[in-house]
Amino acid sequence: MHRYLPDFARRSVPRYTSYPTAAEFHTGVGPAEQAEALAAIAPETPVSLYVHIPYCHEICWYCGCNTGAIGRASRLDAYLAALEQEIGAVAARMRGRVVAIHFGGGSPNALPPEDFVRLTELLRRSFACAERLEIAAELDPRTLDSIYAEALARAGVTRVSLGAQCFAPHVQRAINRIQPYEMVRQAVLDLRAAGIAAVNLDLMYGLPHQTSEDLAETLVAALDLAPDRIAMFGYAHMPRLLPRQRMIPDETLPDAAQRFAQSALAYDMLVGAGYAAIGFDHFARPQDSLARAAATGALRRNFQGFTDEPGEAIIGLGASSISQYDGLLVQNEKHVGRYRMRVANGGLAAVRGVARSADDRLRSGLIERLLCDGIVDAAPAPDALPALADLVDEGLVRIDGTRVTVLPDGRPYARLAAAAFDRYRQPDAQRFSKAV
Repeated sequence: MHRYLPDFARRSVPRYTSYPTAAEFHTGVGPAEQAEALAAIAPETPVSLYVHIPYCHEICWYCGCNTGAIGRASRLDAYLAALEQEIGAVAARMRGRVVAIHFGGGSPNALPPEDFVRLTELLRRSFACAERLEIAAELDPRTLDSIYAEALARAGVTRVSLGAQCFAPHVQRAINRIQPYEMVRQAVLDLRAAGIAAVNLDLMYGLPHQTSEDLAETLVAALDLAPDRIAMFGYAHMPRLLPRQRMIPDETLPDAAQRFAQSALAYDMLVGAGYAAIGFDHFARPQDSLARAAATGALRRNFQGFTDEPGEAIIGLGASSISQYDGLLVQNEKHVGRYRMRVANGGLAAVRGVARSADDRLRSGLIERLLCDGIVDAAPAPDALPALADLVDEGLVRIDGTRVTVLPDGRPYARLAAAAFDRYRQPDAQRFSKAV
């Protein structure tokens, strides 16, 4: 199940939260294409909203998100005003039915609790929302208390993901994120006391100075909190693209073999504790909706990772957020100041993206099903089959006619199998994270 193959583990490969990937985005796509895509959404089409809050109270050195320190409170006020303008502009153009809202960042709880409640109420008023509406938020436990938990419950939040990363103090110091286990534990207790029963944890391996022992201790502590889901992400060290990561010296990081061992350890411990393995980096209790979706072929993969959200379109709101429509991927302006100006001038903030051809949509579906189900019929894209030869030779993938199956040994390398279907990918591209 856990075969360390250095040449495969070290390869740089996209995470395929979209196809084409953001590497193919260009400035030939903007507000006009975004407006056309919004207008094309038929009434009652299920739609998911993603709301980006690009602020944190403190900046973690490992983070690859589009976020900055809050600084003056007026920065948040100005951002919220622009976000409200964009919500109005998008809602005026879109007739679909919102079935899920996801808050990400940054840290959505960088907002004062009353502003978070007000923003959620605005979304409900502005869009036609399903009666059973899932509202999820990725939160920083360092700024989460019982008062904020109660505000989340009032806002209708149904699921929360807490960024725990690692509980080892020396690792926390190395990534500039000090949050003792008891702090995270109290946040979980506060959320459940407020009535938010679905609590997830985001953990990481491959962090600076992190050992397998550190990871094992973190997992034992995390399991004691009984989260519904655990995301186990591998740290992607790309200081050339992310200047804050230059605070993490290369020599402090686990090597490729150690990273692989940590990934394997997490898998064994979580599956051994009764969690279902979802895709290549998620785990869920068998009764959780994500595990049920995986078991029934309803699992999806998008900008939020592996998900069971049923939205046929994802509409991103806020600076840097990405929207996904059937024939279009489009990203908002990243820079908050320029985002505010764009919204003030026209309501829509798209600045780059890519129109998805029929071939793009076909390959997107094949990549999604391969990563979600571990099996796909490659007949619509037979050119992918020769590109899988090295994985087949190593016993990571099996091909029966045109049917491609990721074998148990191949699970850690699933993204390499997906890359065979990617007609844009250059084998030596180094701008993506390592395969494991």
